[in-house]
Amino acid sequence: MLLTIDVGNTHTVLGLFDGEDIVEHWRVSTDPRRTADELAVLLNGLMGMHPLLGDELGDGIEGIAICATVPSVLHELREVTRRYYGDVPAVLVEPGVKTGVPILMDNPKEVGADRIINAVAAVELYGGPAIVVDFGTATTFDAVSARGEYTGGVIAPGIEISVEALGVKGAQLRKIELARPRSVIGKNTVEAMQSGIVYGFAGQVDGVVQRMKRELADDADDVTVIATGGLAPMVLGESSAIDEHEPWLTLIGLRLVYERNVSRM
Repeated sequence: MLLTIDVGNTHTVLGLFDGEDIVEHWRVSTDPRRTADELAVLLNGLMGMHPLLGDELGDGIEGIAICATVPSVLHELREVTRRYYGDVPAVLVEPGVKTGVPILMDNPKEVGADRIINAVAAVELYGGPAIVVDFGTATTFDAVSARGEYTGGVIAPGIEISVEALGVKGAQLRKIELARPRSVIGKNTVEAMQSGIVYGFAGQVDGVVQRMKRELADDADDVTVIATGGLAPMVLGESSAIDEHEPWLTLIGLRLVYERNVSRM
């Protein structure tokens, strides 16, 4: 089986692939203070619950693919693969790794690995042109051309960041549950904040995507818009711009990049 690990600023998502099928997945908090040994214990605990894997760390794992937006965690995971999975081929997404997606940016090295991985999966699953909207710590919009090139994107504050900012900076406001309100016009403070978050972000997605489509293709209908990320379900039902929802887009991209690189190792 292939173990894929997507380290985000807030959460880390792990997935187990049996061939092209994802057979198990987990979501844990990202803690940059965790050491390689602590990460190994965490991985052992999670994978020990899967019936197809052995009792010993690494049993049943035939490959590992990792991308990380947190450098300290990437460093520790590199140590995990060296110490605990020394005989298992591992691909860590960083400059020099073959993705198959040209990056048309002023400085390609500054583009987050997860954003490139999402583009890889979008091209494979839906072709180009495409826009990937990833609802994470930040809400990112990434553009892929008809030729499968990563051409740039947009970064906006994420849903959770916005909710926390309202609770901290608003004198009479507080932290709320992220849930869809009964109506657009809130009947109390909590519902009013929930409405602002849900419908505000849906409007943001529709507006940004519309503008990106005009720059990406002559015919806006040719562009496929894919939503991913843990908070995507909050907006899916209210956005008219999203065509597809693929919650495991980054993990699928990691599988594809692993397959494109492992033969070269």
